[in-house]
Amino acid sequence: MTTRGARAGRRKRRRRRKRRHECYKTNVKGAMWSVCRALVFSLTAASASASTFTPAYVPDFCSRSDPDGCRDDAASNGNASELVRGPGRFGVSCEKLIETFPLDEVDGDFVRTVKNCVFSKSTPTPLKGPLRLAAVSKDVIEGILDLNVTHVTRSDDFLRYASGGRLIPGSVPLAHRYGGHQFGYWAGQLGDGRAHFLGQYSNRKGEIWELQLKGSGKTPYSRSGDGRAVIRSSVREFLCSEAMHSLGVPTSRAASLIVSEEPVFRDQFYDGNVKTERGAVVLRLAKSWFRIGSLEILSQSGEIDLLRKLLNFVIEEHFSFVRPDDPDKYLVFYSTVVNETAHLIALWTSVGFAHGVCNTDNFSLLSVTVDYGPFGFMESYNPDFVPNASDDEGRYSVGAQADVGLFNLEKLLSALSAVLSHRQQKRAKMILKGYADIYQKRIHLIFKAKLGLLGEEEGDGYLIAFLLKMMEDTQSDFTATFRQLSEVSAEQLHNSNFTQMWALDDLSLHQLFSDWLGMYLLRLSRQPNNSDRQRRMKRKPVNLRGDWICKSQIRAEELDGRVGRKESRRERFFGGGAAAPHPVLSLRYTRHCRGGGLCSKTSWVGSEFKGQLFLMRDVEKKNIKKGRTHLQYVFLIFCHVCWNIFGPKMSTLWLRLNVTLLL
Repeated sequence: MTTRGARAGRRKRRRRRKRRHECYKTNVKGAMWSVCRALVFSLTAASASASTFTPAYVPDFCSRSDPDGCRDDAASNGNASELVRGPGRFGVSCEKLIETFPLDEVDGDFVRTVKNCVFSKSTPTPLKGPLRLAAVSKDVIEGILDLNVTHVTRSDDFLRYASGGRLIPGSVPLAHRYGGHQFGYWAGQLGDGRAHFLGQYSNRKGEIWELQLKGSGKTPYSRSGDGRAVIRSSVREFLCSEAMHSLGVPTSRAASLIVSEEPVFRDQFYDGNVKTERGAVVLRLAKSWFRIGSLEILSQSGEIDLLRKLLNFVIEEHFSFVRPDDPDKYLVFYSTVVNETAHLIALWTSVGFAHGVCNTDNFSLLSVTVDYGPFGFMESYNPDFVPNASDDEGRYSVGAQADVGLFNLEKLLSALSAVLSHRQQKRAKMILKGYADIYQKRIHLIFKAKLGLLGEEEGDGYLIAFLLKMMEDTQSDFTATFRQLSEVSAEQLHNSNFTQMWALDDLSLHQLFSDWLGMYLLRLSRQPNNSDRQRRMKRKPVNLRGDWICKSQIRAEELDGRVGRKESRRERFFGGGAAAPHPVLSLRYTRHCRGGGLCSKTSWVGSEFKGQLFLMRDVEKKNIKKGRTHLQYVFLIFCHVCWNIFGPKMSTLWLRLNVTLLL
């Protein structure tokens, strides 16, 4: 029976949580952006000659893996004169794939069962109605595609290329045939149901990237779908793929987001309530779009020669360290995929990312994150967190992703069995048994770094597990807990003084917190260079600051329906409760600058952001109370996003909400 003291403790805990600072409440606490330039949105004036264009926002990201931080454009992109001035001189090639693999002998985009090929020819269906270039990634446009972002945002050519209305020179659009195990069961033929491969682009760095449109119309693999993507899912994919790259997580990239007035019908919550949304197309890139399901469909269909041809192509193009004449080359390939998949999922876990649909058709052979669907990020630490409403059994919860990775690798081994000898199959099974150890070692190293532990001691694993268990019991914030542990001083730890550190304050409510804290302080005392400053510098690269981020609310009709009633600030921002089956993406940013205050493009290093506001259009600086800095900054950004997508009406609405929050 619940005691009076326990009830009082819960009430005290609820009161403390209610008093948390608003700027820390967000839907994606687990995703910390190493965005050295924050989210600097540069506005581009509309071209006088192209009435279809509105200003596009251009997020500037840089990867936390860059040891030099973010440099200016000239330094990061080489000589500016090397950039292609505009999309008119841009081109791709499909020759290598077309010459290597047989294409589908049947033409047309009607749905059918496809045999004996890897690709089918399929022409994108242009979006209808006025088109708007809502956003581009400057890092992708200039750093990968060698285009000038200013020319791109004013170019009618790019608008048509990136929306499927016009083919890039050299492009032969293709749809990829693959299968997959979905929720543990073989689903048969799947394939690119709403995506078109445009071609390979070789940039000035010698890198080869494969361009693909998502939401560009029907293909032979569309099944019962319409081949379209809506603004809601497209914005999420665009933002999260670039966010994950900035976090240092291997991922596909997003170059642009095109929105239209074309109506698309969707039952978002699978409850029979179909609504009209607007169509959008994302231009995305990856080194390769081949996935485990690419091999599975060939193995399941008995197309062994084609399976061997695809394997040889992937190894030659992307696993160059494997000798083509090595009799164990498929075994070496498999061993590499096992190792890299374990590392990828460990990185997902370290930032609280839940993919949502870890089917074999969504697992890349290159071990990069692809196909952002109903993903989510943990807020409170909860291994059972599931972002996908259709995952009733929690198969793809954030804590189960490592097990799902093992399942998918087993299916990859099954697909490879047809080209492996009996001896090689036995060795492959031994390799697979090492997957758990690889994952555990990687996770152990990551979380040791998050806690600032140097060297290796026997009790480190217990110390980490103890902390995570307390976080789960107290529902402590995943990201803020580690961040605040890296910011708190040794004196504060000894005195358990966590003023204005709400995540640690929550954690300290656990009855065993003092025991863990004593173990942690003792562990820190045994390692050299344990000053507060040195501890903070060690852990900042992995425990990035969480501030209020931009949320992508993309359904104007829902917003209009809510404005008339009184809502909480959380509801205003998220457009609903945290339990939405398809949670909208919020972006997290970090601002570091030398000497405090707002930084210029070339100075994103050093001390912490001091609570100033960056106005996008005027590049102004304005000191305001830190308590509302992040929230106002987010709404100013979002006003511009709404302007791009919905026009001035919705932008004015969100500006009103911004002003309301400041009163």
